[in-house]
Amino acid sequence: MARIGMVDPKTATGKAKELLDQIQASFGRTPNMMRTMAHSPALLEGYLNFSKALGGGALSARLREQLALAVSEANSCQYCVSAHTAIGKMVGVDESELMASRHGTSTDPRAALALEFARALAAQRGDVTDGDVRRLREAGYTDGEIAEIIGAVALNILTNYFNKAAAVEVDFPRVPLVSEPLAATR
Repeated sequence: MARIGMVDPKTATGKAKELLDQIQASFGRTPNMMRTMAHSPALLEGYLNFSKALGGGALSARLREQLALAVSEANSCQYCVSAHTAIGKMVGVDESELMASRHGTSTDPRAALALEFARALAAQRGDVTDGDVRRLREAGYTDGEIAEIIGAVALNILTNYFNKAAAVEVDFPRVPLVSEPLAATR
């Protein structure tokens, strides 16, 4: 059962209504997470702006979804794993890569490094090593792309924590979790 209810777009007012109307117009639906975030228009607007900004960055939609899956699975967020599995399919990530991403790996060695870095970043609460960053640079990632990977991890931690703490009802095809939560190892 949800700990924080959802705002009904039909009865929303002010900034919450404005944002929910924009979401409906853009996506053709209003996901439960966003309806729940609408209790705080500042939070919902911040989430939408951060997501939009990263969407216009250097990382591909495919890699952003793979990063979301790696972090969300590690954080045991069923809402986000379910949502990003559906979105990942929409941007061309096949079933085997979806599952690999959830385990923090990929058949693409360059993407695999980004996913490994993302999981280390989340597990170590940002305390990665010089070697972690060096491996990304050696694989051809620019400092801007590395910064965006860090941003993608932060955005997904926000949504993972929000959905888990608020107990938001999954409104995407439900995908069972496969991994244990992240644990700091350093």
